[in-house]
Amino acid sequence: MPEIEYEVTSTINLGLRSVDSEDALEQLTSEERNVISQLNPESAMLIIHRGPNRGERFLLDSPESSIGRSGDNEVVLDDVTVSRKHANIRRAGERFELIDLGSLNGTYVNNNSIARATLTSGDEIQFGKFHMLFVQNLNNQNNSNNSNSSKK
Repeated sequence: MPEIEYEVTSTINLGLRSVDSEDALEQLTSEERNVISQLNPESAMLIIHRGPNRGERFLLDSPESSIGRSGDNEVVLDDVTVSRKHANIRRAGERFELIDLGSLNGTYVNNNSIARATLTSGDEIQFGKFHMLFVQNLNNQNNSNNSNSSKK
């Protein structure tokens, strides 16, 4: 009888836990809020809020940021549940798009498996065991929302 190989580095997302982006943003520390308030409109940040290295922050300020286990990524997540080249985040003006690069365990935004997604502040992104918050300067968003609403 042939021997069966099992993949022991895979993760599973059952979608049993709801993701409330407003609740996640409210749980940010005052230090994290201060750092976020200083971001310019063309940058964003990933903050690990569950899993290994909780509290670690990654500034997204280049046109494209690579995410993965390999040391040559801008965002290095050192765990076997993360592919070497897991995903990219591309910036287009003030918008950010997340693209999965065919990773073994997939990429999730707010518990939904994605191949590609446009991110908004407060989105929870999962790469393997790492649960991260995507955040942009909340003051910039409020200012642009106020200016858009005054133009109507």
